[in-house]
Amino acid sequence: MTEILEIRDGCETPSELLKSKAFAKFLEFYKTQFISELKSREKSEQKEEVIHKKDFVENIFPEAFYEILICDDKIPDEKLSKYKENIRFLEGLFHYYRKKSYTRLIKLHDEVLESKERAETIKDRISKRAYKLNDLILETRRILLSKVDFGVGVRRSQGLECLPNVTCGEVSGKSIKLPDSYSKLNEVPLTTHADMRTGIHYTTHANKRAFPFFALKHNPFKNEVFNSTDYVAIPFEVGQWNIVAYIHKSRGCIELEPGLLNLFPFSKVRKLAGKKPDGIFIFGCPHSSMKDLGYYYDKENKLLIGLIPNIDDCKYFGYGKKPILTLHNVLCILNDHLPLHCGCTRYVVRFDSKTNEPYIADSFIKADDMGRASLIYGKNESVKNPKSDVPYFFGTETGAFACLDGFSEHTKMQMEGREIGYNKHAGTNARQIVPVTDYTEVSTGSELDILLYLNNYDLIEPGKSCMNVDMEVDEALEHFRTGARVAAGSTQTHRGKVEISYWANPFPLLKDEEWNDLPEHVDLSEKFMNIEKKFFNIIKKRVSSGKMKIGVAHSMLMAGVYAKNTDERLNSCGFYNRDLVEHEGPERAAKDMIALIKKTALEKKKGLPENVFEVDITVATVGDSRTGKSEMSEKMEEVLSTRGAN
Repeated sequence: MTEILEIRDGCETPSELLKSKAFAKFLEFYKTQFISELKSREKSEQKEEVIHKKDFVENIFPEAFYEILICDDKIPDEKLSKYKENIRFLEGLFHYYRKKSYTRLIKLHDEVLESKERAETIKDRISKRAYKLNDLILETRRILLSKVDFGVGVRRSQGLECLPNVTCGEVSGKSIKLPDSYSKLNEVPLTTHADMRTGIHYTTHANKRAFPFFALKHNPFKNEVFNSTDYVAIPFEVGQWNIVAYIHKSRGCIELEPGLLNLFPFSKVRKLAGKKPDGIFIFGCPHSSMKDLGYYYDKENKLLIGLIPNIDDCKYFGYGKKPILTLHNVLCILNDHLPLHCGCTRYVVRFDSKTNEPYIADSFIKADDMGRASLIYGKNESVKNPKSDVPYFFGTETGAFACLDGFSEHTKMQMEGREIGYNKHAGTNARQIVPVTDYTEVSTGSELDILLYLNNYDLIEPGKSCMNVDMEVDEALEHFRTGARVAAGSTQTHRGKVEISYWANPFPLLKDEEWNDLPEHVDLSEKFMNIEKKFFNIIKKRVSSGKMKIGVAHSMLMAGVYAKNTDERLNSCGFYNRDLVEHEGPERAAKDMIALIKKTALEKKKGLPENVFEVDITVATVGDSRTGKSEMSEKMEEVLSTRGAN
């Protein structure tokens, strides 16, 4: 764990910083890296230079920099040369710290569990610690540079930043209740609040998912060999369930920490204290192999366990996000909810006081990639209609794991500064996590008005709507069950190939392309089908009574790369450049979606009291990666001009 710098010192002055355990530890690590690089050149023509440089590095200790800090302004010439050499070395350490290290600034604060201090106040204290350390490092560097006359002339402080990757508050891991067979997990301190450095990009060993996260017949957790000091623990509230993620501190694994913090809401630890979480997720276990990759439901302890081994091919953010969502979805099915692999937005539609014409006043993202539908009896039913079960939608993530391939430069610019990025220079499938909504929107249910399957490859002729909601419910259901889409190549499916995925693969995959139950998920698949039947019996009634719409949305995002779409067919549908279809198709779909939302709002208003001049229309679009969820949303913002000036 020497590559991860964990700072617990409370330094106030440059002297304290240079005398701290954290500085000594990082100096030793940097020396080790430096000497390792020198050794690789011992047999080169510069052998003598390497030997002497190695001797110099081995004999640098924290005291050397403290000596410079406290020395008089007038340094004798015989010492100045040595001091300058030391400070040049320190400059290398400084920039390595900024660009290549992974730093966690930690404060243990068990007292917050009993205090009534507001969460925002606690977060303010955490953030102040990060900025205080940042300023102290820069001040110490400035003083040392000035001492040896390297600070002469114009200062170049703009753009320099030394914020830790993550600054966090922790409580004892024993604050949550876990069965005895998971006792080692209780030894890992639990993160309660965090401030992460954004606008930073990490490189991971892998750049796509190659292995499925399926059910296991054995429990992959090994309590007897679990080393608690090698992990960080973060409790996430994913849907209505608490899932604690244990991330290994080794490089290649720990980089998932800020990404997950930017994606999922924190669990409210005060409410979780003394209780058992619903699931645990272990990422980067060095004592596991590929046979342990997957999840296991511990029926005796009613605990869902997911695990990813410490293998390079699994060191990709998708192996953090997707498995956690899989645990959410398994919990959904076990508790009779319908998991939906979808984007979902709540649109606020108002009506002109004079003309009664609808207009979209605002929109709020409820889910970027995953959520659930839950049946709530009689909630928000109008006086004119009898009470019944109503499908309500709840989200899971406050952030989005966005693929940059399909976004405009303007959208990318809007993300800058808030993102945690991965594999920026990979060429394809560069991704970043950006916040897109808030906890209140995700955790509050909204009545589901429109449910659509996203088809990303069939072409729609000009003049016809890309939103097909005139079909029978059973016909629409077949589209959801088939889950056909043309792949973009971000997974193992070849770009341009049609992929069949039952219900757009709601993680875990329940059926194969022939709709046969996967052997690993027979029980889960059967339960899912029972939930599906229950929901669609209710949806049929709501569609027939005009309270809900269901069908297929055609984004045409991948229609240009789909080989079966001939040039003649593309031209007849208004597309004259295959490369531009992925931009022009979602724009047409976005305009038709806006029209559908307004029409639905007018119909919904008819069933409400006459003095209502605002309604919510919640739209869920089911689809896997690159089916057009994000791209259509972006185009809708453009059409509605809701994102400000370019």
